[in-house]
Amino acid sequence: MAPAASRAALWPALALTLNAFTWGVSWWPFRQLEAAGLHPLWATVMIYALAVLAITLWRPVAWRQLFTTPVLWVLVLASGTTNAAFNWAVTLGDVVRVVLLFYLMPLWAVLLARVLLGERFTIDAVLRVLLALAGAAVVLWPADGAGWPLPRSLPDWLGIVGGFSFALNNVMLRREAQRPEAARSLAMFFGGVVVAGVLALVLSAGGSVAAPPAPAAGWIAGAAAMGLAFLAGNLALQYGAARLPANVTAVVMITEVLFASVSAVLLGAGALTLPLAVGGALIVTATLLAAWRGA
Repeated sequence: MAPAASRAALWPALALTLNAFTWGVSWWPFRQLEAAGLHPLWATVMIYALAVLAITLWRPVAWRQLFTTPVLWVLVLASGTTNAAFNWAVTLGDVVRVVLLFYLMPLWAVLLARVLLGERFTIDAVLRVLLALAGAAVVLWPADGAGWPLPRSLPDWLGIVGGFSFALNNVMLRREAQRPEAARSLAMFFGGVVVAGVLALVLSAGGSVAAPPAPAAGWIAGAAAMGLAFLAGNLALQYGAARLPANVTAVVMITEVLFASVSAVLLGAGALTLPLAVGGALIVTATLLAAWRGA
């Protein structure tokens, strides 16, 4: 790559790294908010509501585009499920395990691309699916060796559901790439408010989730700061992904696994065991193969 081209690619790559870092370490502030009495579902509602407000002030026409484009509501549900599931999972469970299960995207992306984009199965795609499945089996294999490698806890299920919905989110972004950027961003953030809000209300009514605590400067400031961080991360993603090839974008974004794993191990929110390392290597390899092939 020529020096001028390298310099031109530097800022988009840094922008994508910023987005990956924001998501990779987001588990920590979510746990701090939960310690202050704010459940991650309610935190997601408040954080994404701030982002929705910012987009509304920036591009109010995005609301008309959202309500007149029914297909964007698939993006609302996919993005909303992604955020509600991931934010809840990393607050509850082992962060390293959750992030690895979340990154089973090569498996889901191949299946969804076949259904929604009409892409044919290829030998490369089947190989990625097999690698992802093998990685998931190693990660989920019971420590005592007894039983099947299946999800055994709520964080496991949330990580897998979040990864599936994130793959759906990405496939829909590819399918609807011609839609205005503001409308797509609004759909993604509004989804976080709607899905997390409905879940929080239903579970609060059933007593499974505590209602938001009384207003306090600490958790309000924390939620506001996270709202700004996620908005900045989303804008960085849009900036970087629009200026770099899709395969380069995918490679840079996988650094989220690194940021999440290192921060979790250092801060005691996860343990890097041999099965997690082996399973994670298989899952990451499947993702890197997808990036290398430009999938």
